[in-house]
Amino acid sequence: MPPLRTALLQSSGRPGSVAENLKVLDEGAARAAATGARLLVVPEMFLTGYAIGDDVARLAEPADGPSAQAIAETATRHGLAVAYGYPERDGETVYNSAQLIAPDGTRLANYRKTHLFGPFERDAFTPGDQAVVQADLDGVRIGLMICYDVEFPENVRAHALAGTDLLLVPTAQMHPYHFVPESLVPVRAFENQMYVAYVNRIGQEGEFEFVGLSTLAGPDGGARARAGRGEELVTGDVDPEFLAASRDTNPYLHDRRPDLYAPLTGR
Repeated sequence: MPPLRTALLQSSGRPGSVAENLKVLDEGAARAAATGARLLVVPEMFLTGYAIGDDVARLAEPADGPSAQAIAETATRHGLAVAYGYPERDGETVYNSAQLIAPDGTRLANYRKTHLFGPFERDAFTPGDQAVVQADLDGVRIGLMICYDVEFPENVRAHALAGTDLLLVPTAQMHPYHFVPESLVPVRAFENQMYVAYVNRIGQEGEFEFVGLSTLAGPDGGARARAGRGEELVTGDVDPEFLAASRDTNPYLHDRRPDLYAPLTGR
């Protein structure tokens, strides 16, 4: 099975302008496709911007709304899958969501952030209640998560036990938490024997300063791609053969003692 070339678009787009962000995404998809990428991942809340106050509710769309249709057209035109963050409206409820659309425009998976970070998110969104959301792309089992979710080891371990090969994490990681993309994400990939694509926003946005440093971490804890602090498109390969070999030699998942962990449930 050939590697799945994955592109990470590190950008904050144009906060507050859905039309401009769709344009930035389309341009990023064209650049990613030119590298041979089959998957493009963009940051948390990329569709609208993150620090946009009350505009979150105003700009929120259903999972099958007009922007999803526009991104499906982008995916089809450039022949690659797209994972993007957006505010999802479901009736009167708004979620911080991430959606994966296939190269043929099919909606493969939609995930609602389960762990909301800080007063802004808790005021603007309702937390999701499904920890593991997956889809298959080119023979790779893909999982979805958003930003703060990856900082909970139980969350990522649930994906590992469900067979996730590549965990996509659109994020809005801010100063001073540089250690998350630099150290925590590679450790999550190693201890759970998977690839993790962690794709961040950049620069100042409202009260937040985003740190960039997007990375594609491999099951050996190494970076297959890593961005700096500015707007950037980086690519790396998710290699199923390397992943299988790594899982054969790394004992973490085999040596677990679930019988000892049961008392922790619910605490």
